[in-house]
Amino acid sequence: MFQGASSLSLDAKGRLAVPTRHRDVLNAHAGQLTITKHPHGCLMLFPRPAWEEFRDRIVSLPMSAQWWKRIFLGNAMDVEMDASGRVLISPELRAAASIHKESILLGMGSYFELWDAQMYADLEADAKKAEMPDVFKDFSF
Repeated sequence: MFQGASSLSLDAKGRLAVPTRHRDVLNAHAGQLTITKHPHGCLMLFPRPAWEEFRDRIVSLPMSAQWWKRIFLGNAMDVEMDASGRVLISPELRAAASIHKESILLGMGSYFELWDAQMYADLEADAKKAEMPDVFKDFSF
């Protein structure tokens, strides 16, 4: 279960250093990850077993979801962590999420979201200004 936020910088080659606290779990799966687009403008990073479950759910969707299949499956790239705990984010995926250097990695349970830092800050500020969704109305903090 991944959770928490990490501010990270991509290096000149587009590599992301995975935070140390997550490396052991990822190395249990040989450091194999799959990265794809998220409909909200970020990237999703899955450990390979979690990706396979997600992929199977997407594949089983009806033809009416064909464009979403293309977005998730057609843009998926398999990567491996190197010995230094870095993963290469392809130029195509970096461009799709407008990630240049400064980024935020969010643990989202079974996967991570990777955001451009400024885009995430702007969208989070907008979300905080908006009314909470109904699902949180009876939620106790």
